[in-house]
Amino acid sequence: MLRKSPLIVAALAAAALTSGCVTDPNTGQRRVSRTAIGGGVGALGGYLLGDLVGGRNDRTEKLVGAGVGAIAGVAVGNYIDRQEQELRRRTAGTDVQVIRQGDDLVLRMPSNVTFDTNQTAIQPQFRSTLDQVADVLREYNQTLLDIYGHTDSQGSDSYNQDLSERRARSVADYLSTRGVDGRRIATRGFGETQPIASNDTAEGRAQNRRVEVKIVPIEAR
Repeated sequence: MLRKSPLIVAALAAAALTSGCVTDPNTGQRRVSRTAIGGGVGALGGYLLGDLVGGRNDRTEKLVGAGVGAIAGVAVGNYIDRQEQELRRRTAGTDVQVIRQGDDLVLRMPSNVTFDTNQTAIQPQFRSTLDQVADVLREYNQTLLDIYGHTDSQGSDSYNQDLSERRARSVADYLSTRGVDGRRIATRGFGETQPIASNDTAEGRAQNRRVEVKIVPIEAR
């Protein structure tokens, strides 16, 4: 299979950023599309568009209105410290990575242990790990959850985009069935646009195939 030229990928990303606007179903506002977002920030390996990704303001308003308390000031760091410690304890010995990004957390789940090849159903042997994650997410419910799907560069752009979206939704659906409030959750698929390793090697491609759960504290305004 031919690899995609970096120049072509860059050109497509630039075009997507200039023309790829859609209406966010969470906010009713216009925003950059998923494809454009992925093309624009993939090389940075982060999620730099804040509330434009996932409608966090809208979710926060709904949750606070339903009685979920926001975290005030200096308490945020302590709250995330305790959640991080518990997540690390519950996922010890698994392939799930717990990554701290300021006052946010990212759970990185490699697809080779989460899904069968080209499938979106969660592997039975991984469910116990997700059950542990769900327990912690239920306990620490003063957070928003952005769930991102990623693929490697093999296959067509459209196939990878669709697969990444469906895998993100699959993890979201599973967490919801385990009692995690669906109002906290938003999903996004980034296809192959946000690699964290080289797609030129099998090892790198395996790292790029992943689902990430970004945990963002609900902060008092």
